[in-house]
Amino acid sequence: MAEKIKIGVLGISGHFQLRVVTGLNNSDVLEVYAVASRNIEKAKSFAQKWNIPVFYGSYQELLNDPDIDFIYNPLPNNLHAEWIKKAADAGKAILSEKPAALNSKEAEEAILYAKEKKVPVMEAFMYKFHPQWIRAKDIVKSGEIGKIKKIDIFFSYNNNDASNIRNKPETGGGALMDIGCYAISVSRFLLDAEPEKVLMFSERDPDFKIDTFAIGTLDFGDTKSTFTIGTQMFPAQKVEVLGTKGRLVIPIPFNMYADVPAEIQVWMGIGERTINCGPVDQYTAEFEAFGKAVAEGRSVPVAPEDAINNMKVIDALFASEKSGTWAEV
Repeated sequence: MAEKIKIGVLGISGHFQLRVVTGLNNSDVLEVYAVASRNIEKAKSFAQKWNIPVFYGSYQELLNDPDIDFIYNPLPNNLHAEWIKKAADAGKAILSEKPAALNSKEAEEAILYAKEKKVPVMEAFMYKFHPQWIRAKDIVKSGEIGKIKKIDIFFSYNNNDASNIRNKPETGGGALMDIGCYAISVSRFLLDAEPEKVLMFSERDPDFKIDTFAIGTLDFGDTKSTFTIGTQMFPAQKVEVLGTKGRLVIPIPFNMYADVPAEIQVWMGIGERTINCGPVDQYTAEFEAFGKAVAEGRSVPVAPEDAINNMKVIDALFASEKSGTWAEV
């Protein structure tokens, strides 16, 4: 068997432990080869727990390891752009968690920097690699449900932990940055288009100073996309697509389980059907697609410019929140 593609992981991320590492440890293509933490004992403990061969007490040491093929960056949002650049300096391809930066200017600078160093970079929107989303896009593209008039996205969870990075403005916390970015991304993904203008109203936590609830609209001209997001609400998620000839619903669009089939529900004039997709570990599918592209010297599956464009919409939504009216993208 060919040697596995070696991954280096920056930080001891709860997200990586909960949703990613198990699938990667079962991959025939990839190996979680090294992990780094600013606390070497934490890195050692994490490495031993998940059978990771190498651990480091600093992020830079990990970047310097010549055996690592690509870097995964699940650090807090405010550290994404910085470590894209540092990975580029080390000549390491990097799969960076979303959002790629704190604003579009910062994202553009980091991605341009990586391009100048000829280092591949991709923003980690894992849902794009799940067959339920590939199938949903095929249905939309084929015209089966007609012209898309409305996309409606709901995504929420409940987190009141003051120490959590998602509740800190300085680390890029808040509902829009953490989960609203998905609502923007799926709309752009399904429509293959960019919104012309956006509108958002939100509530901010008086203590955390971050947006904990927001309702927004993306105006694509003939198509409108609306989202409701919350970080102090009962956990729920759903995407609904309404066309002139039919309707499509993805009941678990983002945090889909890896061990059971996903469902797409489709309504049309002739009746209703449920399409089963998978089961698939969407994180493993994403990492393998990125790793193979890097190993074979091909373009990464999702162009890095997509991260900049998603961030431009986030910037416009924050501008709308501040002004109380529509903002151009």
